[in-house]
Amino acid sequence: MEERRQAPASRLIDDDELDDLEREFVGRLRGRVLEIGAGEGENFGALHSDVEWVGLEPDAARRAELATRAREWGHRAEPLDARAEAIPLPDHSVDGVVATYVLCSVDDPAIALAEVRRVLAPGGRVVFIDHVVAPPHTAKRAVQRAATPFTAKFCHGCHWDRDSARALAEAGFLGDDVRPLRVRSMPFGPVPTLLFDGHAP
Repeated sequence: MEERRQAPASRLIDDDELDDLEREFVGRLRGRVLEIGAGEGENFGALHSDVEWVGLEPDAARRAELATRAREWGHRAEPLDARAEAIPLPDHSVDGVVATYVLCSVDDPAIALAEVRRVLAPGGRVVFIDHVVAPPHTAKRAVQRAATPFTAKFCHGCHWDRDSARALAEAGFLGDDVRPLRVRSMPFGPVPTLLFDGHAP
């Protein structure tokens, strides 16, 4: 494994730098890789060419587009019609798991992450990228708390106030490269964002 390193505090970046970092993190995965909440295949261009991709997407319209794009990128596996809380794969059957902007929208992060650990081979790699809750006692956190009932209802179940870093730690994942960031955004100011590259022991 790479030497563990963690940024001491969040850094302010723009969308272009975030895009570059997302591609870097996703591109680190190798082997048979499960992508949960794969959407319409936005990460295909970032995956390493050696990856054997397996996608999971519960939304039917997105899954249809995902299947088309998967074939265009040379991935043979049909996307799975399932949720992250019930992954239809055997134990220890994948080398890596990736999820970008998914932990914010699953019904139960603890169950979803337990499923990820179940299907991941021992020592397997995980990459999670998500917007996350702001620090306690900040105006941003108050805005997130107020907005979450609306975003959860109208934005594909998105919870703006999820503490994904804590959920990953409680699920037993160990961070090898963990970067808390703030991404410039208007009109409500920077969005707290987490990039997590780690493994299951």
